[in-house]
Amino acid sequence: MSIERMELVDIAGLLPDLDAVLLKCCESGCFHIETASHSTEKTDGFTTLSEENPYTEPLKKLYAMARSARYTLTPVDYSDLEISSAEEFCTYINALDETFASTGERAKELEKSISAHEETLKQVEHLKGLNIGLEQIFDCEYIKVRIGKLPVDSYPKLEYYNRNTFFFVPFDNDEEYYWGAYFAPRVKSVVIDDIFNSLYFERVRIPEYIKGTPDKAWEWLEKTIADEKAELTLCREKLGSIINENGESMNKVFSKLKFMHDTFELREYASIVNNKFYLVGFVPKRQAQEFIDCFDELDGVSVAMKPPDTDSRFTPPIKLKNNWFSKPFSMFVEMYGLPDYNGINPTSFVALTYTLLFGIMFGDLGQGIVLAIGGYLFWKFKKNKLGAILTRTGISSAIFGLFYGSVFGFEDVLNPMYKALGFEKKPLEVFDSITTVLIGAVAIGICLIITAIILNIIVGFKKKDYERAIFGNNGIAGLIFYASVLVGGVSTIALGKNLFSPAYIICLIVIPVLCMFFRVPLSNLIHRRPHEKEGIGEFIAENFFELFEYMLSYVTNTLSFLRVGGFVLSHAGMMLVVMTLANGASTGASIIILVIGNIFVMGLEGLLVGIQVLRLEFYEMFSRFYDGDGQRFEPVGVDYSAEIE
Repeated sequence: MSIERMELVDIAGLLPDLDAVLLKCCESGCFHIETASHSTEKTDGFTTLSEENPYTEPLKKLYAMARSARYTLTPVDYSDLEISSAEEFCTYINALDETFASTGERAKELEKSISAHEETLKQVEHLKGLNIGLEQIFDCEYIKVRIGKLPVDSYPKLEYYNRNTFFFVPFDNDEEYYWGAYFAPRVKSVVIDDIFNSLYFERVRIPEYIKGTPDKAWEWLEKTIADEKAELTLCREKLGSIINENGESMNKVFSKLKFMHDTFELREYASIVNNKFYLVGFVPKRQAQEFIDCFDELDGVSVAMKPPDTDSRFTPPIKLKNNWFSKPFSMFVEMYGLPDYNGINPTSFVALTYTLLFGIMFGDLGQGIVLAIGGYLFWKFKKNKLGAILTRTGISSAIFGLFYGSVFGFEDVLNPMYKALGFEKKPLEVFDSITTVLIGAVAIGICLIITAIILNIIVGFKKKDYERAIFGNNGIAGLIFYASVLVGGVSTIALGKNLFSPAYIICLIVIPVLCMFFRVPLSNLIHRRPHEKEGIGEFIAENFFELFEYMLSYVTNTLSFLRVGGFVLSHAGMMLVVMTLANGASTGASIIILVIGNIFVMGLEGLLVGIQVLRLEFYEMFSRFYDGDGQRFEPVGVDYSAEIE
């Protein structure tokens, strides 16, 4: 559970070397950049660069060419590419664009034309019942004609307006609309238009180039669309041949151009004064010397390493160090928030507890193996961390399934194995041990809460926050109170031995409670800092209610772990229902019920258990020791997936 140690880096040099330095920073893959102007004590004379990126326009043009040819630009090795300046990139891309231009523009024109013609075709298709030329209708001198569609609900309402001088002729209809045209005298067209607008008539505008009857217009449109699609295919084939000839060089140019573009964008982080630049950032300590060596060829550039807390205006970024088992669970930690630099990395704790709790709540040998295999395949083909987590939790489920003696809901199939090992029966019969299951769940919760409090004490001492480490509800005082009440209660109820003597109560309960109540004054006393002045009544009221909240949280957090036992019983109960249904059905139906039932339980309860375990992690454990306000370590580099519009 460690966090990568960082070094604060100051880079200085002459302004002409800035681009070369930024290139080296990107190539290193380990430099987290900060805005340098924030690190200077005296800001007088310091400026920042705000220049137009010269690589933006050629990169946009390259993207546009690739889109027109439906080609996906791919990052490749460009070490042998001699082009380096913005002017050279522009020259290459302009020359290539001349080859693309005419064919690409024609392809765009055809795509637009085909789209327009197809839309017109849909409109004309509904007018096939009209046996007169469209141009003859629209050229009437005294009559206005509107073609369109009228909602089915509005069609009967036309009778209410039969005193008006118009008539509506439907040509076609479907479940939603009547397609047709209404005719009205030009002198009354405005009134008639208002009537049809109130009936939600949607006018269809037929392009002027459509002539003849709708049947002939439909035939002409179909032929035109077919011809245009054939020509578009030829254009794309031509563009494809151009791509085949130039694809390799295009990818090299794209890779280097995108690198140069993104690197140039980093110039705004530099501070400039007297023709010199200053950069600042963080580098992992183990890569510090390797980073310094990157600048050996640049004689005028100095690189200085400092402790990460040298400049209080910068917060060291967080890079988690995890082993192979816990690494996928960093997804959950990042979901809650990264730890701060002086905190602890809880990923291993999450990995262990999440895997353990999931297995306990979802114990089944067969289903666990299926989850593990499915998770592995999901990780292998999709590289999704959730798949790796499922693999681990599936194995845990299988292990606890052995303990429960459950295989796809069959509770007795492992009995011969237990007898061969010398056991009379399986280790735990869930429905015969309900009390044991629930008490065990609470006991697990108590252990995890105590562990979380101990972690908080460690973090508090690391940060020299004695209020948190000693006097807080999750500090030493809270730990003593919580443990003492639990030990005393268990001893009295389970063993019949009363530990609550006056000395026990005063030393292990009252004094810790007083420490929590007076935690702020006691902490100020240790740090030798003045206490903020406030009224005694206000102090007592505020701390009383906070103390009451602490006491309540101990109870609710502990009892919250009853859900662990609850899901053990729930899983067994759901599989009992599946087995009961299967036993009551015929042989063929029984197999189907077993398969569907197991799939249903794995999907539904697996999801619920995963969510509930995550809730226990965040609310019952993380809330006691974890802050989650750290800044992610993000080394500068090139994002080839981010396209410039």
